[in-house]
Amino acid sequence: MPKKYVSLDKMSKRAQKEAHAQKRQNWGTVVPITRAKPSAKQYNRKKSKHAHVRNHEPLGYFFCALHAA
Repeated sequence: MPKKYVSLDKMSKRAQKEAHAQKRQNWGTVVPITRAKPSAKQYNRKKSKHAHVRNHEPLGYFFCALHAA
């Protein structure tokens, strides 16, 4: 015999919870969190203070030139 339909508002809290869980779907690989790119103008304590110097030229050549002379 098929189950009799009971409206959602007349169900118990537990039955409502189960009914809502069955209606929910999986997001898959999509992350539903909104993410904003941090501003480059804002000070970031965790960012290395000398990162810009390291990317241009290594200091090893300078010190080798001083010791060789």
